[in-house]
Amino acid sequence: MSEKGKKERPLSERERRLRRRLERDTLRMPVIGMESEFNVWLDEVEINPEPYWKHPKAFIDAPLLHREKTSSHIPTGGAVYFDRGVIEVVTPVIELAPQATARMVRNLWEQIQFVRDQLTNWEQKTGHTVRLKAYSSHYNITYEVPKSKQTASRNEKKLAWLLAHVLPVPMMLVGANRRSTGIGVRPRGGRIEVTSDFTPDPGLMVATATLVVGIVRDLISWPSYDLSLLRDLPIPIIDGVTPGKHTTRKGWLTKDFHYPQSPFTSNIDAPIWTTQFGDKRSLRQIGRDTAWFFRHSIRRYSDPFSFRLLFAVLEGRATSMLELDDRPKAYEDVGRLCRWGMVIDELRNFDAFQEHAPSLEYMEERHRARLAEAPQLDLKSPGVQPGVQPLVAIAPAQPAQRSAVPRVPPLYLDRRGMSLLENSARERRKRPDRRRKQFTVPFPDRRLTRSAYEQVFLKLVSGGRLRVGNDLYTPVGMKGWYHAIFRRESDGSEKLLTIDQLLRKMNDWTS
Repeated sequence: MSEKGKKERPLSERERRLRRRLERDTLRMPVIGMESEFNVWLDEVEINPEPYWKHPKAFIDAPLLHREKTSSHIPTGGAVYFDRGVIEVVTPVIELAPQATARMVRNLWEQIQFVRDQLTNWEQKTGHTVRLKAYSSHYNITYEVPKSKQTASRNEKKLAWLLAHVLPVPMMLVGANRRSTGIGVRPRGGRIEVTSDFTPDPGLMVATATLVVGIVRDLISWPSYDLSLLRDLPIPIIDGVTPGKHTTRKGWLTKDFHYPQSPFTSNIDAPIWTTQFGDKRSLRQIGRDTAWFFRHSIRRYSDPFSFRLLFAVLEGRATSMLELDDRPKAYEDVGRLCRWGMVIDELRNFDAFQEHAPSLEYMEERHRARLAEAPQLDLKSPGVQPGVQPLVAIAPAQPAQRSAVPRVPPLYLDRRGMSLLENSARERRKRPDRRRKQFTVPFPDRRLTRSAYEQVFLKLVSGGRLRVGNDLYTPVGMKGWYHAIFRRESDGSEKLLTIDQLLRKMNDWTS
């Protein structure tokens, strides 16, 4: 019998009770989380990691807390697993609060670096080489409006559709590169998931997360998610662009070929895009005006550094990766060429990298791909969008155009170019010249605390035991992100506790 024709095994009463509880229990606080996917290159050949390793424990030499299938929690609090031909790392849930977006991105890079270090150890043991090539990142934000209060104009699906129109331009300016192909939004049942290419520069990734979370949380509070609202609000979108279906699961994806010309390879300062108001603006102007409308919500969950960097990019005072001649090389070896505490080379030495002639093969590939998609999108006509350069007029081998807006990227990048992470805070305080030098960082995390939920997950993977009354319990697994499974030492019976319950028991852990 085929898999499709097989009947599912009926659930036992215990399994039904467990499922009802998992569906009923939700977290007390709204949360965010993030995941990133990486292609695996073994000895410079791309492989599917699951058939090769079967489970991440094959290369991780550290205690793991089982989650499900090939997914396990690692000592840094997040999780790692294999999914559809990639290695995926995931942060734990992090409650919404000031600086939440910076905490989330820092946590993601901690998961990345742990996996990278474990692979390096595996390389040394086996003689193989392994490279993590960046693929995608997903930003997840709680949507806590209950089904009973959702309406035809205010529900999760409508919100995702609205976001698919508002988010792409500002998001691509801060976090995408010239080979990127699209920005997606998916309703995921109790959360909104925003998908994009991985951003290899940690500072820009925090700025991107800050932008995404701020806009999503503001829109959630709107009384209606009807797209017609954008006709009367100062939130510019490119006229005539309709997002397509997402390639995975439900949702929408606004890809390169949905636009009259590629926004990823165009001059981001050229006023060639017609908005829904009929005026001509540049991508940078559209992105800046959109983010400015949501500035209060963006600031609410951000930190001062990321807020400044976000608007520095959107206003032309800091470099966008769309201004580089090509995608940064850091994408090819994440965890080595880029890691927390670094500024990628192309942004740190912008002028030097722009002096070299770029490879333009990807421009020709992009042009051919757009022509292939043109018939179904009705983009063949030069008059697709008034005032915008038609598809057929795009040169297939066109170098990146320099910005038309006066900018001073070297000065700005120098301000975040020196890492504070190389020395401890105590050593810096002892330096006799510390008051004469301006120490700056790609992201200043010296005062960035751990979120409450982060601390719970770190306890779960610490190897400690939880005291409940007179009994000691050992964590043995996770059910999703909200529930932990404990085993009582006295008789081996299991107990299910929510993350909120564990948060109230932070002082009851023993080593």
